[in-house]
Amino acid sequence: MYRFIKMHVPMCVAFKRTDSLIPLQAAHFCDPVTSRIFFVSSVFQSMVHLPPEVPEMTLEGFQDVLSNERPSSYMREHNQLNGWSSDENDWNEKLYPVWKRGDSRWKNSWKGGRVRAVLTSDSPALVGSTITFAVNLVFPRCQKEDADGNIVYEKNCRNDSGPSPDPYVYNWTAWTEDNDWRDGTSQGHHNVFPDGKPFPHPWKRNFVYVFHTLGQYFQKLGRCSVSVSINTANVTLGPQVMEVTVYRRHGRTYVPIAKVKDVYVVTDQIPIFVTMSQKNNRNSSDEIFLKDLPIIFNVLIHDPSHFLNESAIYYKWNFGDNTGLFVSNNPIMNHTYVLNGTFSFNLTVQATVPGLCSSPSPRPPKTTPSLFLAGGKPLELREIPVENCKINRYGYFMATITIVAGILQVNILQVTDVLTPGPQPDDSLVDFVLTCQGSIPTEICTIISDPTCQVTQDTVCNTVDEDLGDTCLLTVRRAFSSPGTYCMNLTLGDDASLALTSTLVSIPGRDPAFLLRMTNGILVFVGFLTIFVTVIAILVSKKYRKYKAIESNTGIVVKDKGLNVFLSRAKTMFFPGNQEKDPLLKN
Repeated sequence: MYRFIKMHVPMCVAFKRTDSLIPLQAAHFCDPVTSRIFFVSSVFQSMVHLPPEVPEMTLEGFQDVLSNERPSSYMREHNQLNGWSSDENDWNEKLYPVWKRGDSRWKNSWKGGRVRAVLTSDSPALVGSTITFAVNLVFPRCQKEDADGNIVYEKNCRNDSGPSPDPYVYNWTAWTEDNDWRDGTSQGHHNVFPDGKPFPHPWKRNFVYVFHTLGQYFQKLGRCSVSVSINTANVTLGPQVMEVTVYRRHGRTYVPIAKVKDVYVVTDQIPIFVTMSQKNNRNSSDEIFLKDLPIIFNVLIHDPSHFLNESAIYYKWNFGDNTGLFVSNNPIMNHTYVLNGTFSFNLTVQATVPGLCSSPSPRPPKTTPSLFLAGGKPLELREIPVENCKINRYGYFMATITIVAGILQVNILQVTDVLTPGPQPDDSLVDFVLTCQGSIPTEICTIISDPTCQVTQDTVCNTVDEDLGDTCLLTVRRAFSSPGTYCMNLTLGDDASLALTSTLVSIPGRDPAFLLRMTNGILVFVGFLTIFVTVIAILVSKKYRKYKAIESNTGIVVKDKGLNVFLSRAKTMFFPGNQEKDPLLKN
């Protein structure tokens, strides 16, 4: 008349009346000692004593609690994810309460503010690969997780509520009501997941995470950051939704603290990204490139789970300039456009993925004559094992490329010091003679840096006002404030291109000792020059002096005798050739 029924809640059994004449209106209760839930027909409710102190347990389905865009029937139409459970199972709402969005209880779910959950994934995922979801909890200001997994207040950090005497915001060691919580066992009825499954060993983690997608759920214990991976072999192509609910321990129950959802994509096309770069190109993101300079195409395959590591990958390049189709196994390709215009670039990536062939449907045996060996025994035909099959997956990329003329190259022809007449200025002036190839620049910038070209000291940009015609030849003058070695970067630019060149410039110093020696030398030279001019003036004046007749005044002769004798002897010593052979006047 009665039979036992196993329930999802562990250590609990139930029995009900099998007689169909008795209406199946069951009451239920859970014995706190044996942790058993009893369902009793209404006919026999008076025979069972219900403990008044135990509240009635509410059981709802995961599909009612974890709302999602996918109906729960989705799982029945697809294969089950490995390790996941159907959302048709019961949810223990008494142990894990459910709060809808906008519920006022969310404000008090965490001390110091709201906890925010950030859900990310490595989507898009190629069908058959593994996609990983990561959840990170962001706590209110001045709160962090310590090495033991407890949430504590940061030191020397002030929030709006002021300093707290308790260093812990959330401490899982604070709940030690039961021996099973203290010693790490999971026999208590509160150490279970929402579906009643016991916590794994070791279960000492702060938070309970419930992932829900495709009509299935996955439960996991973790700290402030957890991750979950699923294989997409049985997932329908297109966008899907992953939803995560996070609970924390609160006494003998759990309290929701965060809820988040995110969209991920499963595709049968290889997710690829192509980067295009070119020397002297001013902005590669606008897909405008220069003529006569190679463009570097680099293909990046989005395969975070390394699903295509064992695959043979080929790249088919079509640059749209009638140069043909190029096939290679190298993800990097260089190509130069020689004409201006707009071109359509197309890339196809083919990956041959090894896999097992699906077993063919059984066919009726054909009637064939028996084969016998020489001994008269029939020949046994063994079934040939199914070989590995190969599945081709493709990825596509298209872009419209515009080719224009630009500055292809710039060179420094000459570097000369500028010498100015008169007093030298404090700054040393240097002229740089530049030449370029390609289009005529419209601006020029110079950057003066240290010898390592790492620390910028001065930057000057000017427009090119002069009409250069068809020849790109210009002179740039720059000033250097102090002696030393400098790294000089010169950049010529126009609307589409930037050409750069650099050189090292050495500015000689001015030695103070050298200047002093030069000054002394100048003074000595000026002194000798003054003496020489004086002597010449005396000699010239004596040569053209008018002679006077000697008077009979003997007193005058005696007076000038000594001076005349001295000058005569000096003249004879310095200029012996200029003396008269027969002087008319003799002393």
